[in-house]
Amino acid sequence: MSAYNICSGEAFAAAIDSFSDFNDPALTTFVACLAISALCFIVSTASGNFSQVDKIWSMTPVLYAWMAVDTSSTRSLLMASLASVWGIRLTWNFNRRGGYEWPPWKGDEDYRWPALRQGIIPGFTTLDKPVPWMIFNLTFISFYQNILLWLTACPSLVVWAVANSNKCSGAKDLNWLDYTAAVLMLTFITIEGVADNQQFAFQTEKYRRKDAGEPLEGDMADGFNQSGLYAVVRKPNYASEQSIWVCFYFFSVAATGSILNWSVLGCLLLIMLFQGSGWMTELITLKKYPKYAVYMKRVGQYLPLKFLWNKVRGEKRD
Repeated sequence: MSAYNICSGEAFAAAIDSFSDFNDPALTTFVACLAISALCFIVSTASGNFSQVDKIWSMTPVLYAWMAVDTSSTRSLLMASLASVWGIRLTWNFNRRGGYEWPPWKGDEDYRWPALRQGIIPGFTTLDKPVPWMIFNLTFISFYQNILLWLTACPSLVVWAVANSNKCSGAKDLNWLDYTAAVLMLTFITIEGVADNQQFAFQTEKYRRKDAGEPLEGDMADGFNQSGLYAVVRKPNYASEQSIWVCFYFFSVAATGSILNWSVLGCLLLIMLFQGSGWMTELITLKKYPKYAVYMKRVGQYLPLKFLWNKVRGEKRD
């Protein structure tokens, strides 16, 4: 019954029926999500480091994908394996940037949280007060973001449902859409990795030159990377991250044979999150680097339309 409800797309009202079955990953993954959310709130409040969700961002979707694995389903195993490739790479990148230390609640804090706490972001000026910030940490940082991570992994629940219910119509075997989604997901993971490497190399060299008292030239004098993938779009890593989870959703489409099912909510909400996150990131960057405004006019944020248009017109960077 629970598998049929989840697969049929009768949204969360039907999916909730499955929460009485402890053998159903819809229940076990969601309970794990709530426990992790509460732990993030407690640890961030006690430590004063509000990047606790950032530390597990690359881990929890992998956990949920494996919790939803049906060993008889090649699709299910493929999804968990691809999520693991994504998670291992992103965890490694977060670690080299100083995101993890011992004790585990320490480590680098995302620069956007202090900016929000200082009340300098338009629309969030009340967050410089303790009570509004605590509510924001509880609702958005700790719980909403963790639930969003659970939702991004929910196509695995749909695939599990197809594999476990005779009442759930769908393709139990891999098809062309699975192979397409897998290739595209690996492609975007690779692009995200290249973008992160380019940014890491740029920032490392910039601060090395600063510390050594060497002159900064070109992009380093401007303060931000505008070369490589960053000449094509302003945030190639963000663009790739969104694309990765759209590809992940298409495994559930391959399973159900329907372009829409309730698990699309995950990638849609993730895209919405990145619109706000990208806006806030660039607002902070503009305050630090005035020339970023010129870069914004020349290069698109997530789509390479401006880059392609400039190529067609034969325009070169000033």
